[in-house]
Amino acid sequence: MGIVDLFITASIPVLKVLLVTALGSFLALDHINIMGNDARKHMNRVAFFVFFPALVASNLAQTITYESMVKLWFLPMNIFMTYLIGSVLGWLLLKISRPPSHLRGLIFGCCAAGNMGPMLIIIVPAVCREKGSPFGAPDVCSTYGLSYASISMAIGAIYLWSYVYNIVRVYSSKDIEGIDDSTSKSIEETSKVLNGSCTEPLLSKDLPVLENHADHFTLPCTSLDARLQVPISVKFRQYLKMLSEKIDLKTLLAPSTIAAIVGFVIGVVPQIRWLMIGEGAPLRVIEDSASLLGEGAIPAIILIMGANLLRGLKGSDIHASLIVGIIVVRYIILPVLGIFIIKGALHFGLVHPDPLYMFILHLQFAVPPAMNIGTITQLFGSGERECSVILLWAYGLASVSLTLWSTYFMWLAA
Repeated sequence: MGIVDLFITASIPVLKVLLVTALGSFLALDHINIMGNDARKHMNRVAFFVFFPALVASNLAQTITYESMVKLWFLPMNIFMTYLIGSVLGWLLLKISRPPSHLRGLIFGCCAAGNMGPMLIIIVPAVCREKGSPFGAPDVCSTYGLSYASISMAIGAIYLWSYVYNIVRVYSSKDIEGIDDSTSKSIEETSKVLNGSCTEPLLSKDLPVLENHADHFTLPCTSLDARLQVPISVKFRQYLKMLSEKIDLKTLLAPSTIAAIVGFVIGVVPQIRWLMIGEGAPLRVIEDSASLLGEGAIPAIILIMGANLLRGLKGSDIHASLIVGIIVVRYIILPVLGIFIIKGALHFGLVHPDPLYMFILHLQFAVPPAMNIGTITQLFGSGERECSVILLWAYGLASVSLTLWSTYFMWLAA
């Protein structure tokens, strides 16, 4: 297959995404106003709680088995590597650019989290169906490609909603609750004047009646012995409470995460799989209903992204250097490092040399930032306009970057 044919094959899926994105932007125009601000928020919630979990659960239940999980063990590790390397590069970008505090979580998330879900599910089957695809028969390619993309989507959703979600949440809460140092010191000094310092006894030691009992009238924070006698179990509970305040543990059980667990259980446990998967399954109507709902996830998310991108056309205060930094991280540094990582894994026998599998592994390093980052910023109401600008440039350039990288990855795999 020639390089021109590979380029055409790689460009078709990207063009599909761009067309649906353009439709979302059109529906969000002021004189159309079908995808207005309220409509996007409601549609975001429906996609977050219904469409996307249904898509994750149904695809995993259909394509995952115990044998395939053992065979594809490196795939979630590869996604973890993209998040790890992206996080390190994002941290370096934050140190270099020093953006405002409310944008740090957004920039960090854009560097760390790639679009592991809809983008792969759109690209892989489309590439398989193209004439002259280097991955063999279209039906076999689509079946296995959907399995790889489903695992990527599920693992990516777990990482996104348990890691990036909390990163954005922490920085957003800092932006909302932050108080400058001078105000904080002033409040502290005022509190000491009004309430007294806890380092002094409540009553004077010079009183003869209290001469031998001064320690009984000090505030609790002055008693060093009392602090040292706190049981270890109490300290451990206090540490867990402090940790739970820093990290929203509830998001570890986000709808997409729960759906991924359900999909894995249905696919791996033979008895449950027999009940729900297949034309003769007694409870196949449940899986069919989930598949029907899941089919609405990708168009809904892409339409929301297109509507959000329209806000990016209006501009924001974000510096161009930040956008350039994110583009360089996601479209240059990550794909190049991914080539070396996967080549090394293949050399040491960590992955099997399946061309389609190798293509998926490479593609995970080259995808644009996750679209659900826009959903996360809308949930917290922090950095929405800046996120729209970043995604506008990221997905605009993805039409070129992703096509070129897909062409090169198919050439490597062929």
